[in-house]
Amino acid sequence: MSPNGSDRSPRRPMRRKLLQALTAGLVLATATGCTYKDFPRLGMPTPTTEEAPRILSLWQGSWAAALAVGCLVWGLILWSAFFHRRSRTKVEVPPQTRYNMPIEALYTVVPLVIVSVLFYFTARDESKLMDITSKKPDVTVNVVGYQWSWAFNYIEPVAGSSGDAKTDKNLAAIPDRFKTDFPASAGGVYDYGIPGTRNPQNGNPGPTMWLPKGKTVRFILTSRDVIHSFWVLPFLMKQDVIPGHTNSFQVTPTMEGTFRGKCAELCGQDHSRMLFNVKVVSPERYEQHLKDLAKKGQTGYVPAGIAQTSHEKNRETNNL
Repeated sequence: MSPNGSDRSPRRPMRRKLLQALTAGLVLATATGCTYKDFPRLGMPTPTTEEAPRILSLWQGSWAAALAVGCLVWGLILWSAFFHRRSRTKVEVPPQTRYNMPIEALYTVVPLVIVSVLFYFTARDESKLMDITSKKPDVTVNVVGYQWSWAFNYIEPVAGSSGDAKTDKNLAAIPDRFKTDFPASAGGVYDYGIPGTRNPQNGNPGPTMWLPKGKTVRFILTSRDVIHSFWVLPFLMKQDVIPGHTNSFQVTPTMEGTFRGKCAELCGQDHSRMLFNVKVVSPERYEQHLKDLAKKGQTGYVPAGIAQTSHEKNRETNNL
């Protein structure tokens, strides 16, 4: 008993204050309306597209939530270790509590709330990032993955290149629903690489795909053999390149420069050499590059990959 005859322990006010401080810290950490620029990138590259900050913000928010939960758990562990340690003067067994319904309800409901919130923001951002129907692209590039390098079909009308991407047999593996936004009479040009290809400007390994700054670019991803994964590091986004299935997403580059890309799916013996570069330039330089490819005789398109099976085509048709 305390000197005044009360059963109240002198430790209780301190416990209450500590719990209040932990709760306040958790609320402050999770309820602030900060943008992605207010936090460190946490290992992510500097975003170079209009869409990348959305991904970075989701990444930072997930880390902030994880850190808040971690601080709460660490705080409760320390609180229990310091304030519920055995007394030096008392050796009796402390009161045993079999269960506590409020606490059990709390640690059941709180994880469900956390997972639900993370799911909501992930689903919201994924739907926005994968939306390729609300905005027609300015540029379309068919990215072809194969063991062990990349090819790039620029689906554009280029002087010196005749044909039509919508009927070209080399692009037959691409479903018709992806071809609705193809430019008319797009004869196109292409570029490709092998594991030994290097960027002529900086010597980085892999072929180089050129993109125009400020233009919406749609990537149509196809494979000739096994599953690959198309990943441009500062775009903060990657997507699988699957044989017999066509994936697509689009971005708008906002920064000129040469950036690294790689395959992010273990695809075989030389997977580690399956690298490429992305060179973002002004629209004028981009158009000139396409003309230079045409002058070198790289007109038309290389085979896009494995055609979809009837089952896969039907599935995609039903989901439209």
